[in-house]
Amino acid sequence: MITSSSSPVFADNYRMKKNFFIIGLLAAIILVFPVFSVQAQTSTASTQTILEQISRLLGGYNYDAAIALFDTISPDEAASSPIRLLKASVLNSAGRTSEARAIAEEIAAREPNNIDALFVLSAVEAMSGRTTQQRTVLERILSADPRNVYALTDLGALHLQLRSFRNAEEYYDKVLEIDPSNLDALLGKATIYRLNRDPHNAEAMLNQAVRYHPNNAAPYHERARLYNGAGFPINALDDLDKAKELNSFDYWIAFDRGSTLLDLYRREQALEEFERAVRINPREFMGYVYTAGLKDELGDWDGAERDYEILARLKPDYYFAFEGVGLHKMRRGQWAEARDAFLEVYRQAPNEYFYALLAAANWMRADNVTGPRQFLNQAMARVNRESIEYYMLRLYYDMTGRVYSGENDMIFRIDRETNLNVKAQMTFYFALYHDIRGNLNSANVYYLQFKEMNRMYLVEWRLNEWILANRGLLPY
Repeated sequence: MITSSSSPVFADNYRMKKNFFIIGLLAAIILVFPVFSVQAQTSTASTQTILEQISRLLGGYNYDAAIALFDTISPDEAASSPIRLLKASVLNSAGRTSEARAIAEEIAAREPNNIDALFVLSAVEAMSGRTTQQRTVLERILSADPRNVYALTDLGALHLQLRSFRNAEEYYDKVLEIDPSNLDALLGKATIYRLNRDPHNAEAMLNQAVRYHPNNAAPYHERARLYNGAGFPINALDDLDKAKELNSFDYWIAFDRGSTLLDLYRREQALEEFERAVRINPREFMGYVYTAGLKDELGDWDGAERDYEILARLKPDYYFAFEGVGLHKMRRGQWAEARDAFLEVYRQAPNEYFYALLAAANWMRADNVTGPRQFLNQAMARVNRESIEYYMLRLYYDMTGRVYSGENDMIFRIDRETNLNVKAQMTFYFALYHDIRGNLNSANVYYLQFKEMNRMYLVEWRLNEWILANRGLLPY
């Protein structure tokens, strides 16, 4: 399949995988409570029902509801080590690492041979980014059980994360000596080959994983990522179709399938798949990046606005989300909301002067032209006083004092600007300046000039199109 040793760098491995340890622990716990009496039978049946509910909630990433259910288990059973370790695992998955660590450490101290407690503690250290402590816990497991394949694969993954490929490979090889079909080890070695720019051996290892595990979605998914990174999207899509068939509830399979469809220029299908991803896990922000952008491109502006707002809540340090919110609020004429969104963007990207202009423009419309005077004064202090950007900010600043000067100078500066992107942006903000002042004819002239420059990748393009469409000025 892959015939060139000079293939591009392949896509990064999973950022997130399901916690199969929790699922295995759940299955084991259900068998912990033997039925000796009618009372015990009733209690056990109730506990099994609750555990099954917890399992379903975990499948939907609903950690808070799963955690709440532990309070409904009978006190005697809830106090048992297996149930407490399960709760610690769920707490850890929910990001409540301190609570999870307290439970795992207490049980490990009281029951030093409890391997499950050590595995939970290892997962807590991994979630906390404490790799040294995680390695210590895993080595403690191996001291008690040198052939424990779970500890060996976790140590392989840990060294892989640290890019210590030789050590990672040694651990994976030990696992494969014990179990040649071990999926984690096969996928781990494939990743090492991929990162070492050895696509042939990576593919061979993944082919082997597929042969051993034809009904498991993971090897197909990993091979699809390999093919995608090597520039074979059709082959990647074939594997992703199979992975989806085997596991239709995996967020990252849906996400990667959407990305592959996007690479193949199938935007509508890609959007459907990204929307499926956000239905699977509505709390993961990446899917909304693509649903919002694709809805914008396909003309579903209300849908795009909703997704940008969700994205801004989920990932407040992703300023492009606030940019999208600001643009759509501006489209609706909701000036105060647009101002607040662009102020947040500018706070996160203070070197991008045009966000300051957008914030100021909406501020003037939401309040009055004097509102952003101090803000613009601060923005000008960040910009080279000899630049055209400074003079545009100054033009808006002068408007806050109702001193309409510098217009002819700005026309001259825009005319002689040689950077075509900057020239286009200055033309748009000059149009917006006239719009705010109420000079609609002049504003329309400059909006049309901006459109003729055909800079569709600029932030201002969509705003300009919406303005022209609302005024019936689009030439089609």
